[in-house]
Amino acid sequence: MIRPILHPSGLRWATLALVALALSGCISLLPKSKPAQLYRFGPAPVASAPAPTANAVAVFRANGHFQDEAADDRILTVTGGQAAYIAQSRWVAPAESLFNEAVNNAFDASPIHLLGRGQQGRFTYAIRIDVRTFEARYDAGSDAPPTVVVHLHAALTRNDQSSVGEQDFEVHATASRNRVAAIVAAFDKATKDAIAQLVVWTEKNAT
Repeated sequence: MIRPILHPSGLRWATLALVALALSGCISLLPKSKPAQLYRFGPAPVASAPAPTANAVAVFRANGHFQDEAADDRILTVTGGQAAYIAQSRWVAPAESLFNEAVNNAFDASPIHLLGRGQQGRFTYAIRIDVRTFEARYDAGSDAPPTVVVHLHAALTRNDQSSVGEQDFEVHATASRNRVAAIVAAFDKATKDAIAQLVVWTEKNAT
C-alpha cells in the first residue's frame, strides 16, 4: 500500500488548520457575557453658559480626593460590613470624572468663575472638594431599596492661603425601588443636591 507523503510545509499548514479548528470549537463553548448597562449622574451642562463678567469671583479648584472604592466606573453598594458592585451596570465614565464634570456644570450657572488646573487666569480664592462618601447603603436589608449617601467636604482659602472656612455637605436619597435605574436616580438626586449646597456656600463665602 502506498502512503501519501506530506511535504514539511504541507504538514505545517495541516497542523495549523487543525489548531484553528480546535480553537474555533473552544471559542464557541465560552459563555457570552451580557453587555453592561451604562449610566450617568449630575447636573447637565448649561446650554449657554455666560462668559465671566468683570464682577465674577474667580475661584481656583485644587485637587481633591474621591472615595477610592467608588472612584472608577463601578457602582458601589454597602450592606453592613460588606461592599459590592452592581453587576452588569457601570457609570459611563469613572465616577470621579462624572462628579468633576457635574461640579463644573453647576458652577457655570453661578456668578463664581471656577478655574481648574491648566486654566489661565488670576484667582481670589481656592477651593478643595473631597468626596468622602459616594455609595448606596442597604441599611434596611438587601431586599429593601437602598439609600444613596453623598458626603462632600469643602475647604475654601484665599489666594494668600489663609483659611476662609470648611464645610461638610451630606445628602441621603432613598431609591424608590431596589432596581438599578431607581438606584441611579437616587445617586443623581443626592449628587445634584450636595453640589447645589456647595455652590450656595461658595457664593456666600467667596466675597
